[in-house]
Amino acid sequence: MIRILLAEDQAMVRQGLKMMIEAEADMQVTGEAANGLQAITLCERQKFDVVLMDIRMPVMDGLQAARIALSRWPALKVLILTTFNDDEYALAALQGGASGYLLKDADAEELTRAIRSCLAGGLVLEDHVAANILPKLIRGKTEQAVDENLTGRELDIIRRIGEGRSNREIAAELALSVGTVKNHISVILDKLELRDRTQVAIYAIRSGIV
Repeated sequence: MIRILLAEDQAMVRQGLKMMIEAEADMQVTGEAANGLQAITLCERQKFDVVLMDIRMPVMDGLQAARIALSRWPALKVLILTTFNDDEYALAALQGGASGYLLKDADAEELTRAIRSCLAGGLVLEDHVAANILPKLIRGKTEQAVDENLTGRELDIIRRIGEGRSNREIAAELALSVGTVKNHISVILDKLELRDRTQVAIYAIRSGIV
C-alpha cells in the first residue's frame, strides 16, 4: 500500500484529493496536514511514502516543509501540488529535493500517475515548466553524447520535447498524427532507457540537442 500525506490548508481541496487518490486500490491517504509544520510533525510520528505538498500554507509554507522533511527522511518523496504556475517556485522546489511540481488542475489520472512516477524515481513536471527550468536546474552538469541509434525523426521529436512542446504541438509541426508521435516517444524511451518525457527533456539539454 502506498502511504500518502496530504499537506493542504483547504479542507475541501484535501477531501477532493483524497477521493481521487483512494480510488486507486493500492493508494491510501494515511495523514492530513493543514500547514507545513503539521506535515513535519506527522512525519515524525508516521511513515509515509509520498507527501503531496501545497506551497502557500500558514505557519510554515510547503517549500520550507519539503526541505526539512527531505533532509530528515531522504527516502521520502515530495510532490508539490499547487495552483501557482510559477517557474521560480518550481525551481526552488526541485532544488530543495522535491520529485515534482504539478498544478492542481490535473485530473485524477495525471495525479496518480505522478505519484507512481515519483516513487519510481521519476521527475514530474508540466511540459512548459520543464522547458523553462530544466536548463537552470542542470546547468553545469556533464554533457553527454547523442546516441547514434537515434533517427533524424526521433531527434526532431527529442528537440521539441526539450523545448516544452506537447504531443499535439509536435504532431502539428512535423505533420504527424498524435498517435505516431506517441509511438516515436515510446521507442525513444526504450532506446535511451529513460522513464518519462522529463528525462527526455534533460537528455535533450545535456546532449546539446536544444
